[in-house]
Amino acid sequence: MANFAYEVFSTVVAQHTFYQAAATLNVTPSAVSHSINQLEKELGFPLFIRNRSGVELTSDGRQVLPYVQEILNTESNLRQVADNIQGLHSGSVRIGGFSSVCINWLPRIIREFNHKYPDIKISVMQGNFNEITNWAKIGTIDIGFTSMPVNENLLVHSLINDPIYCVTPADFIPENGEFITTDDVADKNFILQQSDYDRDTKLALDHYHVTNNFLRFSIDDQSIISMVESGLGMGILPQLALRKLTGDVNTFSFAEPYNREIALVANKTQAAAPSTAIMIRAIKQFLTKEYPDQMLWQQQS
Repeated sequence: MANFAYEVFSTVVAQHTFYQAAATLNVTPSAVSHSINQLEKELGFPLFIRNRSGVELTSDGRQVLPYVQEILNTESNLRQVADNIQGLHSGSVRIGGFSSVCINWLPRIIREFNHKYPDIKISVMQGNFNEITNWAKIGTIDIGFTSMPVNENLLVHSLINDPIYCVTPADFIPENGEFITTDDVADKNFILQQSDYDRDTKLALDHYHVTNNFLRFSIDDQSIISMVESGLGMGILPQLALRKLTGDVNTFSFAEPYNREIALVANKTQAAAPSTAIMIRAIKQFLTKEYPDQMLWQQQS
């Protein structure tokens, strides 16, 4: 129903080339080029910088993108409402998740959801906390799992506090035998992902006086475990991330407990979509079973 040029614009942004956008939309590259040219003419400024490797948004194009995405999302919501009025459960849900959510929660959530609502299409994008929050803000995803705090103007559903642990080589035991103190980590190297060095992880490291000189970075959680196992340093990982990781390592709490607060975010337009609302309920039901005594929204109500 919306201007087809908006859908072309959004697809080019996602695919990075006119050719790939044309293949996705099942039209010719010349049709994509013509549509973008017409939209640029109507708006009065270029949307893309063309180069040999593809296209990238201009600064004006980046400002336009959230508004175009909102138009497309609103149209999708209208179609879903119409289908639901006719007794159909159709539509789609685009979910953003960070690594440990994608590994531990989403497979079971999606499996149960698909069983109940087989006609609702589910897609998943994996990213870090900041990427997921931004995707929700501009409407690239419908809902996303991230970590608090969230500074954008989004709807936020707090989920659980995920405890943070110190991961050590198997032959390491804290001085008190139970939990990590400042003396245990003095002059020790810590291995973590670059994207994790903020929020609660940084708070924990700062509290124990771990400076940048003692930080080493790895590509993913399993690599951190492998490096710790090899005696290259210690790691800091939350409980959820540790669930399916393997390695000959020990895990200990810190003397001063730290948690990351996992939350679900959505922009207001997408939260109103029938399929999104159904998915949010399904996520809460799943986590209530998984963490019956830890759900934060129950404590807030």
